[in-house]
Amino acid sequence: MGKRNLVVLTAAGLIAAIILGGCVERKLTINTQPQGALVVLNDEEIGASPVTVSFEWYGDYDVRISKEGYETLKTHRNLKAPWYDNFPFDLFAWLNPERVVDEYEWTFELAPKKEISREELIQNAEELKKQL
Repeated sequence: MGKRNLVVLTAAGLIAAIILGGCVERKLTINTQPQGALVVLNDEEIGASPVTVSFEWYGDYDVRISKEGYETLKTHRNLKAPWYDNFPFDLFAWLNPERVVDEYEWTFELAPKKEISREELIQNAEELKKQL
């Protein structure tokens, strides 16, 4: 077999592997206690909990969760890539003919909203006035 034929055969094999190779389906489910809270992920509203979304990249995500009668939760979470999605394993993972489902689940607990009494509000205002 000539060198040219080997190059053509190798290129055809790589193209076939890309086309026929499996893919990774990434899912993130967000639960809250209580359920039914509005979930915003990286400034994009994704729905009421529990909610499942697909995602494209791993890394740090800003999370904002709100529900009437509860304190709004503003935080962030890190989605760490699995071992097979890191170099050099990622070069071979896409050759897997099977579909890989990479699922994560986060749960957040919301605190009930605190009602401030009139007396507490006046006391806080007086303390702020003293600080000026």
